Amino acid sequence: MITGKVISIRDQIIEVEFLEDKPRIHDVLEYKDDTNVKMEVYTSASPTSFFCLALTNSYNLHHGAIVVDTNQPIRVPVGAELLGRVVDTLGFPQDGGVEIKTSESKPIIARDISYSNVNIPKELLQTGIKAIDFFVPITKGGKAGLFGGAGVGKTVIISEIIHNLVILNPKENVSVFTGVGERTREGEELVETLKESKVMQGVTLIYGSMGANSTLRFRTAFTGVTMAEYYRDVLGKNVLFFIDNVFRFAQSGYELSTLMNAIPSEGGYQATLTSEMASFHERLVSTLKNSITTFEAIYVPADDLTDPGVQAVFPYLDSGIILSRSVYQEGRFPAIDILSSNSSSLNPDVVGDKHYQTALDAQSLLKKATSLERIVSLIGQSELSGEDQISYKRAQLLKNYMTQNFTVVENQTEKKGVYIPLKDTVADVAAIMGGETDKLEPEDLLYIGTLKDIESKLTQQTVTKPETLQQTPTPAPNQPATPQTEATNTDTTTKAS
Repeated sequence: MITGKVISIRDQIIEVEFLEDKPRIHDVLEYKDDTNVKMEVYTSASPTSFFCLALTNSYNLHHGAIVVDTNQPIRVPVGAELLGRVVDTLGFPQDGGVEIKTSESKPIIARDISYSNVNIPKELLQTGIKAIDFFVPITKGGKAGLFGGAGVGKTVIISEIIHNLVILNPKENVSVFTGVGERTREGEELVETLKESKVMQGVTLIYGSMGANSTLRFRTAFTGVTMAEYYRDVLGKNVLFFIDNVFRFAQSGYELSTLMNAIPSEGGYQATLTSEMASFHERLVSTLKNSITTFEAIYVPADDLTDPGVQAVFPYLDSGIILSRSVYQEGRFPAIDILSSNSSSLNPDVVGDKHYQTALDAQSLLKKATSLERIVSLIGQSELSGEDQISYKRAQLLKNYMTQNFTVVENQTEKKGVYIPLKDTVADVAAIMGGETDKLEPEDLLYIGTLKDIESKLTQQTVTKPETLQQTPTPAPNQPATPQTEATNTDTTTKAS
């Protein structure tokens, strides 16, 4: 039996000294006088001591307290029994239900699967959200990240994707939702929504809320990955993995690093940030048999995408969806910055030639409109050339067409949410680019589903011809028609006299 002695307590970091045998990294230690007090060996602090992460309250610990090595890493229960349940980082139920009893448990720290077993995703996955499916397509088995500052709609979009992929198609996948450092209220609302939709039995939720200590928030992400791996490999299911919020995962690692007095790297973050992101993301892959499709919400502090904590996520994503505060303030939702967002799946092999070419043309149009905006703001749209006026208006029509009502916020907006098939979006964008909606105003396309919703407007409205502005007004009854030139000459003569 390996025993050690507590020599330092720094909030969630406990330094334990081992004078003889040493524990392994990731082993769980227990307080000898109370086995409910647990900690995880994290890293060495000196030749004879280790920094440990407190997994439970450390109120009973004190200098000189004896701890015992369990020779086991953190293990969580896994199995079909977890479907329909809400658990914490250590696998204990948080939904008020019965105790979870499974025949298996797995360590939350595990190795990546071999490269020979990794499958490259190429099958398109439709979310029903126009702007995402058209400009930032997502593949089955890929990774998509939603980047945005506070209050621009990351959680709402994630919730809508859950609605469209899980609630509307409950039998196709199992889902794992991992809440890292987010509000308890949002977690409770998600549970209630899943129960009302009667799809809770196909979802496992793991919560390490904002109020949990930094150790639990840091390890919650790995617990979620462990559950997803089990469903993929053992139950043979395709998995939808949702995590909100990855930045909080990085932030909790920073908090722990600070308590250990570790030398920070660029931007003040922990030196181990890159390896922590790798150990999490590299396990979220698709195998030759089954897939894990990942949707991540990433908070952007101060709307600064160059923040090192945000930049550490980008290399692992197939699709990056950037949310813009300026777009949100303009009243267009989802507030996606189309030109800043990107996807490696936007290629002919995945989306097809028509979708690919239409998307390229649309991006080119939006880029041109961006270059014209400064001119319009200074001298007005009427001063543009005829060709530029057409391009600028079509860009405004396209931007407004990409707005959409969401089902998950119907009780707030009082507008029914819609699911838009990708083929309808591609056809509508092609119609806008081809000038079929030029007779409409940009406001007419705000928060519509497809162009079919405004067909009545297209048939009722007529194009105003420039010649009508030059026509002579109809004379009043019993009045002779007077040519405009004669009236002008008369006025001039009168003034001269």
